[in-house]
Amino acid sequence: MKFKLDENFGTRTQQIFKKAGHTAKTVRDQGLQGCTDRKIFQTVCSEEYCLVTLDLDFSDVTRFPPAEASGLVILRVPRNPSLALLEQMIRQFLKALQEMSVAKKLWIVEVNRIRIHQSEELEDES
Repeated sequence: MKFKLDENFGTRTQQIFKKAGHTAKTVRDQGLQGCTDRKIFQTVCSEEYCLVTLDLDFSDVTRFPPAEASGLVILRVPRNPSLALLEQMIRQFLKALQEMSVAKKLWIVEVNRIRIHQSEELEDES
């Protein structure tokens, strides 16, 4: 799967995704750091990348509809998380990804829990 890591993430996190067999690029790789959330969302949608971020603004499904994306993943971390905790949450997400697709969904990854928001359009098709 293809992941775009928001500017909160660096090379160590990128390597975790790559070791798990995924493509992982950062917004920094494309010179998108400092861009608006709207621009980042449009870019990941057009490139068919799943966005991984710490930015809770992306949880607004009216502004950033999951049905338009290859996936939105928000890591909801406690204040001042350690690098070890952040990496643990990434691994937790990657393990869950083996069981279920993130495409067209919003996943909110918390410590020991993942909440999944699926768009209404997809629920109607079931």
